Amino acid sequence: MKIRFGFTCRGSGDLPIEEFSQLCVDLERLNFDSVWLPETMLTGSFDPLVALTHAAACTEKLKIGSHMILPGRAPIRLARELAQLDRLSRGRLLIIAVIGLPDSAEVAAQGVIRSDRGQMMDEMVPLLRRLWAGETVDHSGTFYEVTEASITPLPVQQPLELWFGGSLPSALRRVGRIGDGYIPGLSTPEEGAEKKLQVEIAAKEFNRVIDPEHFGVNLTYSRGPLSSDARESLLRRRPDIDPEQLVPTSAGGLQEIIDAWIDAGYSKFLLRPVEPPGNWSEELEELGSEVLGLQS
Repeated sequence: MKIRFGFTCRGSGDLPIEEFSQLCVDLERLNFDSVWLPETMLTGSFDPLVALTHAAACTEKLKIGSHMILPGRAPIRLARELAQLDRLSRGRLLIIAVIGLPDSAEVAAQGVIRSDRGQMMDEMVPLLRRLWAGETVDHSGTFYEVTEASITPLPVQQPLELWFGGSLPSALRRVGRIGDGYIPGLSTPEEGAEKKLQVEIAAKEFNRVIDPEHFGVNLTYSRGPLSSDARESLLRRRPDIDPEQLVPTSAGGLQEIIDAWIDAGYSKFLLRPVEPPGNWSEELEELGSEVLGLQS
């Protein structure tokens, strides 16, 4: 497997947006594979289309990725935007498609009905793929009406892949049915192994195979014991498990959990510290010295 390490920037909770370009420059200088932006509507994340375009302009080889919310976007406009960003970045764009956070304020900001989001994404994804392939598309569906639609320019990447996240059975089944790759939610390596198996079972049901290189993990780490705030935040998300089982708190612990995820069949890592450091350049230097030797 090709082991790769990217880095996740959670937005203004990590650093001012004016410092994002320096973060990207440091990541490229140190030979990290990619920079990632999770998207939320209300909680300070950087807009992925704006910030990733900037990241592409200030780097030459760093891949640019987002956990991007699809429901609430117009499919033709989104297809055009992502195709052009892929061309401007010379084929460096990576997308993990998500439905959005579950709380009511986030859903309202999306401008959608919560219960519709999964169906909206299911209808949108085939439209995006047909447009990226250069087809002229006519479509009349539950949520979208498209007539004689086509886009230019097309993406550099053919196909421009869409990975999916999630942990619910419906999300795992969606990956198997229409996804190009999978990244779970907050999980242990043992849970990740089981989710990977469920994705593969679903893919087989739909006569598909997910590339074994296309399983990745968001991996949060800490430089010492978890703060009370960090523990409480993790317990709110996963009250059923000790936070230290999810977040390594030493360099040795980080190496151990990376090895465990590799054993579970995962090879793409999106790293992020549980709390922002005092100096990002120094943090990336230290992190790179710990993990980048594993890239192959």
